[in-house]
Amino acid sequence: MDGPSKEEEEDSTFTNIPLADDIDQSPRILYPRSKSLLPKMMNADMDAVDAENQVELEEKTRLINQVLELQHTLEDLSARVDAVKEENLKLKSENQVLGQYIENLMSASSVFQTTDTKSKRK
Repeated sequence: MDGPSKEEEEDSTFTNIPLADDIDQSPRILYPRSKSLLPKMMNADMDAVDAENQVELEEKTRLINQVLELQHTLEDLSARVDAVKEENLKLKSENQVLGQYIENLMSASSVFQTTDTKSKRK
């Protein structure tokens, strides 16, 4: 007995299904496992499943494309926001420089000097 006997090999390949009339009266009937576990579908059922899978696949593809398009739009908007922030900082800086320049001009000009009415009356 070096290896399993032929009967032991058959038992590992087949599923024993006893019939109600044959219990304990005759040997069990053997059915291949692969056939007993696989559902039998008609061609129409297979076509229906294929059609459902095709519709599902098309829907998934459409959704994936929509998500990718939205991601690109978000990236574009994010880049635009960054550019606007940068431009805003640049303009603020320029406004500060211009404001300081205008203040300096006003202080240097006699037109914008404060007048002291008491000193003129003396």
